[in-house]
Amino acid sequence: MAQAAVPGAISRTVAEPSRVKTRAIDRVAYASDASHFLLTPQAVVVAADAAEVGAVMRAATESRSRLTFRSGGTSLSGQASTDGILVDVRQRFRRIDVESGGQRVRVQPGATVRQVNARLARHGFRLGPDPASEIACTIGGVVSNNSSGMACGITENTYRTLESLVFVLPSGTVVDSGAPDADAALRAAEPELVERLMRLRDRVVSNPTSVEIIRRQFAMKNTMGYAVNAFLDFETPAQLLAHLIVGSEGTLAFVAEATYRTVPILPRMATALTVFPDLDAATQALPELVATGAATLELMDATSLRVGQSLAGAPREIAGLTVRSQAALLVEYHAHDDEELAVLVDRGSRALAAQPLEAAAAFSSDAVERAAAWKLRKGLYASVAGARPTGTTALLEDVVVPVGGLAATCASLQTLFDRYAYRDSVIFGHAKDGNIHFMLTDRFESPDQLARYSAFTEDMVDLVLDAGGNLKAEHGTGRVMAPYVRRQYGDELHDVMRELKALCDPSGILNPGVIIGDDAEAHLRDIKLADPIEPEADRCVECGYCEPVCPSKDLTLTPRQRIVTRRAIARAEASGDHALVGELERDYDYAGIDTCAVDGMCQTACPVLINTGSLVKRLRREDAAPAASAAWKGAAPAWGTATRVASAGLTLADHLPARIVTAATDLGRAVLGADTVPRYSGDLPGGGRSRSRLGDSVGSGHGAPVAVYLPACVNTMFGAAGDGIGVTEAFRRLAERAGVRLAVPEHVDSLCCSTPWTSKGYAGGREVMARRVAASIAEASRGGELTIVTDASSCTEGFLHLLADAGVDARVEDAVAFAERVILPRLGTVTPRVGTLALHPTCSSTQLGLDPSLRRVAGVVAAEVVVPDAWSCCGFAGDRGMLHPELTASATAPEAAEVRALDADAHASCNRTCELGMTRATGADYRHVLELLEEATRP
Repeated sequence: MAQAAVPGAISRTVAEPSRVKTRAIDRVAYASDASHFLLTPQAVVVAADAAEVGAVMRAATESRSRLTFRSGGTSLSGQASTDGILVDVRQRFRRIDVESGGQRVRVQPGATVRQVNARLARHGFRLGPDPASEIACTIGGVVSNNSSGMACGITENTYRTLESLVFVLPSGTVVDSGAPDADAALRAAEPELVERLMRLRDRVVSNPTSVEIIRRQFAMKNTMGYAVNAFLDFETPAQLLAHLIVGSEGTLAFVAEATYRTVPILPRMATALTVFPDLDAATQALPELVATGAATLELMDATSLRVGQSLAGAPREIAGLTVRSQAALLVEYHAHDDEELAVLVDRGSRALAAQPLEAAAAFSSDAVERAAAWKLRKGLYASVAGARPTGTTALLEDVVVPVGGLAATCASLQTLFDRYAYRDSVIFGHAKDGNIHFMLTDRFESPDQLARYSAFTEDMVDLVLDAGGNLKAEHGTGRVMAPYVRRQYGDELHDVMRELKALCDPSGILNPGVIIGDDAEAHLRDIKLADPIEPEADRCVECGYCEPVCPSKDLTLTPRQRIVTRRAIARAEASGDHALVGELERDYDYAGIDTCAVDGMCQTACPVLINTGSLVKRLRREDAAPAASAAWKGAAPAWGTATRVASAGLTLADHLPARIVTAATDLGRAVLGADTVPRYSGDLPGGGRSRSRLGDSVGSGHGAPVAVYLPACVNTMFGAAGDGIGVTEAFRRLAERAGVRLAVPEHVDSLCCSTPWTSKGYAGGREVMARRVAASIAEASRGGELTIVTDASSCTEGFLHLLADAGVDARVEDAVAFAERVILPRLGTVTPRVGTLALHPTCSSTQLGLDPSLRRVAGVVAAEVVVPDAWSCCGFAGDRGMLHPELTASATAPEAAEVRALDADAHASCNRTCELGMTRATGADYRHVLELLEEATRP
């Protein structure tokens, strides 16, 4: 790996030296994006604001340094990778301002499409662009790639729905195209640029051939080259330049802010997943279906369906299908009301009735069925790529042809797959627009493999252009199609594009080699090779969908970065670079292992269901110190005593000056290590009460117990907030008022869900605890007859996994769900005691599907329940928030700011350690929602 290098001119422009990253681990972590290219940056700069980006660009011009901007890293054509200096414009660029009642939204480049749409939804609006990667792709990339998606076509993409843009030129000039004096300000700051830009416009509009080519190619989706259609659509310099920057992939300017005109949400929808006998039949049906007014027509071939069948929650239409050569169309209609929807569905049903479907089309407006169908489609690329043979690379292409020619194009593509022996290829995409994606898998390493890929590409380019299509529809030109821009547009328009690049970026510092380049083999260089790693993560395709939900994303590494760093270590080992291996492994201990919350939230976003926490747990097991492992194994049989000692210690600490206790723990951390000794802070409560005080049952009534109550040991160690009674006592009182009785297992003080052992990698202690819990639960539940109820969401999840691993057939239910199902109906009418309640769901409640119950119970006790838009896992993760307080501080910062601004009357969650984390972050006492329910139902 090349040496890190940051010119002094650039370093001096960054206020905090820590935001200039040159360690090997930082460089390899940022080297990978969702594309099939791999370039390792010389350094990474985490930019603070637009002014700093401008200063960095001026310094780069001075030092002749190459810059590439990176936000979501979901681009697929190599435009977000560099071996120069990579500028992170995600971390500190996430502001979202909803304006005009949702009709407009002003967004910085680091906010994801999903985050923006969540803010807009309450107003009845959404963004026009709707890329499948909306969970992770950011506005910076959506603008810079002119991303589209399933439904937006060419009428609702960024180019068409952009109201204004704030951008920074390489000279440092900041332009707000929406300002009243935008044109005058631009002329004053950049007179030569404006003069040449307007001359360039005159050159284009006065050339009939250029005009004809532009109108033809931009009548379809088109992200090939620059958006030269702007020369025809705009006459004033600020708006012209702003729209030329749309789709420019970071080669002309930095996009600091975009203001969109939003699109009304059509509230009524109906969806059908229709299966055709083959790809040809599906594509032949398209013209008639397009004429029915379908909002989306998503195509999936047989390979797509086979992979989709293996996914959890696969749609019923394909779940039991024997896939041979079938293909599917996901057909959806959107309408303002039921009457309009009925007309559209009838039209579509009649069109489909004439087709040779495997089963009759059945349109549904059921939210669960629609979600299953769209989960299949949106995760398709990553799912199919994740199923590729180990050691191969997935390479995704993106083309568009007129809809009438799509069937013939797909047939010809399949002929090319056969000719070049790409036997695992797959075709899917936005068939309504004639836009398809196809994927090739190979090693792309040997001369023969690269020659085969080169020959295939040449034939594919001829095929698409002969069909009157575009070589890139929505994924951007990047590096992969830069050698073919001239072939698509001809010499004249290609020269126009080169001049545009030269006048905006005269020193050529921004993303060289992307869109415009002189290397005819750029698409054959720097292809990412998938080095095999641990099985928990080996199928990762580096799509980045996991990153927005990760607690450590702004502190150390994201799940994707943890995985790509493991691959970098594997590459270094294979090449014999032992020094690099040592450096990466040393820094990975903290960045990759110690600061991973192992909360599993990454799995909820991953199309191939990778839980990077499982990888980290493996690494912790492999690295577990024998003494610590033995100590934790010894604690398992004496867990009741251990929890009481911890409780007593916290109670004692609560009566001492916090600074003294904190100093003592800091000394222990200095001697024994920060990952060994938790840090005490004054926001921690005193200890809780023992569970054995409950006796053999809780509740009231003389009938048989309706369930088994197994209170969480975390509520023994950590007492209630303030003057509260804690969730265990609250649950006992609620059961008593409801007249239901629950059994409490014998020796309950000695039982634990085993999370402390599994999260730390201490397998021996976990095995000891699992045997004890399995035996106790089997007896208490009468062989699985009674449901197990526990009162901390992470423990609910822990008991589910423990019992499943132990082969115990027992139902486990969280106390919140039990309260909603069993207790609330027996309590009668409940009058809310709280005005506004700030509610923090947990990572476990989310993964358990508990959040709807949590919201409903919260809605009983409060007039208004607010889950912050910036909600995320708090990162406290058992004791991780005490071992590494910086993790919780980073993870909770956006949500905490929102909570403080809300100034709610009360704050609640459903897991004690998460309540501690949010209390620390916000300064407000978070309590279990059942404590509030108990207070609201007091006589």
